[in-house]
Amino acid sequence: MELQATPHNAVLRFQVLGPVQAWRDDQPLALGSPQQQAVLTALLLHRGRPVTTQELVDGLWGDRPPPQAVAALRTYISRLRSVIEPGREVRKPAELLISVRDGYALRIPDESLDLAVFDARCAEAATARQAGQPEAAHQVMTSALELWSGQPLSGIPGPYADSQRQRLVEHQVAAREERCTIALEIDLHADIVAELSSLSSEHPLRERLRELLMLALYRCGRQAEALSVYATTRKLLIDELGVEPGTALAAMHARILSADPALMNSAPELRIPAADPVPLAPPAQLPADVSDFSGRGELVGELREVLRRASGQAVVVTSLAGIGGVGKTTLAVHVAHSVRSEFPDGQLYVDLRGVSATPADPTVVLGDFLFALGITEAPESFEQRVAMYRSMLADRRMLIMLDNARDVEQMTPLIPGVAGCAVLATSRSRLAGIPGAHLFDVEELTPSEALELFGAIAGQHRVEAEPEAALAVVTSCGFLPLAVRIAAARLASRPRWTVTDLARRLADQRRRLDELQLGNLAVETTLGLGYGQLKPAEARAFRLLALIDCPDLPLSAVAALLGTSEDEAEDIAEALVEANMLECFTPGRYRYHDLLRLFAQKQREKTADLADTQAALLRLLALLVSTLRNAVQILEPDDQLIEPLQELTHPGEQLDSADAARSWLRLELPLILGAIEESVAGSAELLPLAIDLLLTLNTLAEEQNHAQRIRRTLTVADGAAAELGSDPALARVRYALAFFAYLTGVYPEAERSLRECLALLGQQSPGLRSAASSLLGTVLTATSRPAEALPFLQEARDLCTTLAAMGGAARIEGNIARVHLMLGQEEEAVSSARSAVAIARGSGNAASLADTLYQLGVVLRATGSAADAAGHLSEAYLLYQRQQHRLREGLSLARLAGCLLADERVAEAAAAAEEGLKIAQELDSAAYCEGLASAALGEALVRLGSPERGRACLTEAHEIFSRLGVPEAQVVRSLIDEQQHTEPSSPDSAVNTGVPPQQGPRAPLPR
Repeated sequence: MELQATPHNAVLRFQVLGPVQAWRDDQPLALGSPQQQAVLTALLLHRGRPVTTQELVDGLWGDRPPPQAVAALRTYISRLRSVIEPGREVRKPAELLISVRDGYALRIPDESLDLAVFDARCAEAATARQAGQPEAAHQVMTSALELWSGQPLSGIPGPYADSQRQRLVEHQVAAREERCTIALEIDLHADIVAELSSLSSEHPLRERLRELLMLALYRCGRQAEALSVYATTRKLLIDELGVEPGTALAAMHARILSADPALMNSAPELRIPAADPVPLAPPAQLPADVSDFSGRGELVGELREVLRRASGQAVVVTSLAGIGGVGKTTLAVHVAHSVRSEFPDGQLYVDLRGVSATPADPTVVLGDFLFALGITEAPESFEQRVAMYRSMLADRRMLIMLDNARDVEQMTPLIPGVAGCAVLATSRSRLAGIPGAHLFDVEELTPSEALELFGAIAGQHRVEAEPEAALAVVTSCGFLPLAVRIAAARLASRPRWTVTDLARRLADQRRRLDELQLGNLAVETTLGLGYGQLKPAEARAFRLLALIDCPDLPLSAVAALLGTSEDEAEDIAEALVEANMLECFTPGRYRYHDLLRLFAQKQREKTADLADTQAALLRLLALLVSTLRNAVQILEPDDQLIEPLQELTHPGEQLDSADAARSWLRLELPLILGAIEESVAGSAELLPLAIDLLLTLNTLAEEQNHAQRIRRTLTVADGAAAELGSDPALARVRYALAFFAYLTGVYPEAERSLRECLALLGQQSPGLRSAASSLLGTVLTATSRPAEALPFLQEARDLCTTLAAMGGAARIEGNIARVHLMLGQEEEAVSSARSAVAIARGSGNAASLADTLYQLGVVLRATGSAADAAGHLSEAYLLYQRQQHRLREGLSLARLAGCLLADERVAEAAAAAEEGLKIAQELDSAAYCEGLASAALGEALVRLGSPERGRACLTEAHEIFSRLGVPEAQVVRSLIDEQQHTEPSSPDSAVNTGVPPQQGPRAPLPR
């Protein structure tokens, strides 16, 4: 094998079979510190395959990396690039030492590395020996050993170098042993006695060396010394290991004692035996295909097509990756059987046990494969087995299925060397390091495929009889084939169970994994195999990231939970993705399969590291509270936030625009709710931050599409705060309860909680007092008590002004205008409403401006200025659209429809009311908006000649308003009665009442 030029037209050579060195055009290169050389060594020994940052850090420093390990690693990489590619232009990408995903790869020709040349020459020698050319084999093997120049990797630090040093030494000893074997075949016994004596002393328990030494001594006429070697070896084995010599060594001893004349020949029995001349049946080792294989039609077709292309220029390698239990092996076996006819020379199969504690040794697997191919006695050395295996497959067309592969290194020796064969592999990891491999991710079944599999095992008639329960079962199984198979088999074995019975048992998440087992099959066991392969840091992350019940986690939350930088968190999370213990469908966001989440939670409970769990939650809460406050400052720039229970120094995520703030809130709302849920029932240390997060969320999250979830959380938080005995904490929870009750139309509860909140506060926390007073004024107005509401609103406005929260002051001034309207003080109402808009415009707070324009529109409509009101409501609607406040958009449209009706623009009114109604029906807490829009739409439809549809809308509006207990119910009742006697109604009959005004700072929805 000749050295070749690198892309820079210079011959680069690297040595690892001795001290690590490098040359360019025979000029030595300065490779830097021992640690820098260790990085180079790891890249060289991976032969162009990517090495992750974490692997390099672990290989260099083990489990005690320095604080700046990754930064130091990047420095080493940069310096190595300068040494390897000195002429590379600034900012031009590296061509040799390249960045690959989250790591690096050194792409050099095999001929540039002495280890690669050594392996190639060993393989060449094996081929020559097999072909009956021992002299040539001896010469090539000698040239291979001449590449060695001392202890491999000498002076290179780190656990990776230590382990590889041992491996390389083993390769050298095996090669020397092989050369001595060949030497005996060509009568060079006298030349090797000294070498064999030295090797035997260095490796006294290696029986093969003693056997060869005995034969060499015997041929040299030194029979007594040969027998002495056996006696010495036997004593050593008994003393050290308590065992007798092996069969081969004992046989050599017996043959020497009997003066076997065959020993003086050139030992044909020591050569690699030829294959049995009797034709053997092609191996057919594939496991049986399953009779109930279901679904995956498109993927099966793709795999078949890829495998049938195995006659190209290179071996076809196809890899299936996915979580445990997703059906990789079942799919691979099914596909392999379907293409058997394409591989007439047979199919080989092995379970590589990649996720077990004892993965299969490629050397042993090669021996098994060679035996299947007719080789009854495989060579001992690993390199010779690889060479023979590839030679045996060179002119055959075979399919090799490698099941449960651990990694690329385990698989690579089992890949044939020439085209014609195909490899079909399965693994928990994506085997991305194999050049040219076709990688397929095996995902869960679709619901219909899962139901098909469930019915095939449990009985299709049972699925048809209880379709909803069957869907609930496969959903609880996470559509994971193994889980579906177990659930269906359990049902099939229990004829008295209904599908509903099984669905009920699986609905309990705490027991779901326990239910998903049958005999030797268990989802938990399968998932546990993957978990057992994780490094300690990865296993901890796997447990901690399942703390929060939310669809996925952003990288910032991952880093907070793990207590690391985002770079370190990403490395760990990506390692979990690579191991298929976590999923990443969107860059920077991570999620669990449902059953993996349950498994992770169960492992966390077993570990019971409460301190670590609490610390993780505290870090996450600090991140979320701080980021949420950053969002409030962007969206409500001059509002006074409610005073926090716990001051934070965490900066939070930086949001650079209102759109970014709204996008973050919309995306992370499930995470925020999950963090609150997990924390409110926790320790006293967690509760204050959880309450702060809940109150800050109230500021922005007005479109409550998680009503039941929030109600449960608030109830738990209320009990925890009461048990804590903290008036400030309890006051804040009561305010949050009131806010939620107001949004859901439960006004008595809202009023009661607000009065309790104010009583607990006294004169403390002016921000919270302002918010509570404003909301209480809003509730009193909503329940037709405007005179009682006015003092609370005025107090809230004054507190806002004192706190310089002018956006909040403007909102409350708008609410006061609505109270004046209800009290019949129209002039004061218009004045206050216009004043509110002016204050809001001056504050620069767009959200406050939209709210006050809305209030002004309502007041003007009620005082007879419908056209003027429509203009303000239209402006408010456009602002709400930009702010993505869906509920406020709906309210504005419903109010605008009333103005358009009054202005005889009936068709436009119907369109506005219909759009407002559509928005309201999309939301959970929009009953008032739905009633308002239904009333306007009903009146418009009556006028447009659709009285039946119109009356249906009016009836719906009346039912909603009656349920809410607001005065609009009577107004709509009058409209319905009027429509029954007079058609069409007059323009002045549109719904137009003094309705609940908007709260002050951090106000709920203006109505």
